[in-house]
Amino acid sequence: MVVINSIKEMRQIAAAYKSTGGKIAVVPTMGFLHQGHLSLINKAKEEADFVITSLFVNPRQFAPNEDYDKYPRNMGSDSELAAAAGSDCLFNPNALEMYAIGNTTKVAVEGITAKFEGAKRPGHFDGVATVVAKLFNATLPDIAVFGQKDYQQILVVKRLIEDLNYDIELIVAPTLRQADGLAMSSRNKYLSDTDRQSSSLLFLALEDARKAIAAGMMQRKVINAVMHKRLRQAASIKIDYACAALANSLHEPDIFLPGDDIVLLIAAYLGKTRLIDNALTTIPKGKSPLAAL
Repeated sequence: MVVINSIKEMRQIAAAYKSTGGKIAVVPTMGFLHQGHLSLINKAKEEADFVITSLFVNPRQFAPNEDYDKYPRNMGSDSELAAAAGSDCLFNPNALEMYAIGNTTKVAVEGITAKFEGAKRPGHFDGVATVVAKLFNATLPDIAVFGQKDYQQILVVKRLIEDLNYDIELIVAPTLRQADGLAMSSRNKYLSDTDRQSSSLLFLALEDARKAIAAGMMQRKVINAVMHKRLRQAASIKIDYACAALANSLHEPDIFLPGDDIVLLIAAYLGKTRLIDNALTTIPKGKSPLAAL
């Protein structure tokens, strides 16, 4: 596996490979790779001939009070893991390479970013959209592989690809979980032993809501309350949000309709560690919305 640090060299290698007719997939990451990341690389390898894993902790998607400086990093381990998972190239630029002195341009995706993570972390999705556009420009991919765990980010990237006319196929890989349901995340290393035990409540809250929907519940506020009830079982959990929304738009009608695709979204603090998770489900057909009243 080759390691590339410069945008110019990365673009040259990608362009040369594309000229041979090969298909390129990119897996954008912020490093500190775990099995969830490796599953994305595995998926990319199934779909493309040449896999580029980007490793860049993007300062523009962190607010001043967030954990940019403390975000876990381990380049040596990341390189070994990426290679073993099937990555052909590790793109590892530094912040000055990605954002040269005087760089003032940003990409902003509106609408889909107005709530949930966008509301809780102002400017976060501008940083995400900007760095993803720059990574696409550097790696020239045919395919981009992202994980479902960052669900709202998926919608942002989808809109970015469509609006900026990137000829890129977006593949969304399922969230990889621990045995008790906790979604794999680089930030899980921050959890204390006590908070780690409580962290399974996020998954259980999503499961409770899915079961309620499967049983015929269509009232959004009641579905939200089901998730809140489970999360409140641990005093250490501080709920940022636990909400049901339409999966494609994040709109929040009072009553969902049969056949609606739903995303269940959770963000919560366990001690000082903020975790997010989500699940997708569908309102069963054959039921009347009046049955939910």
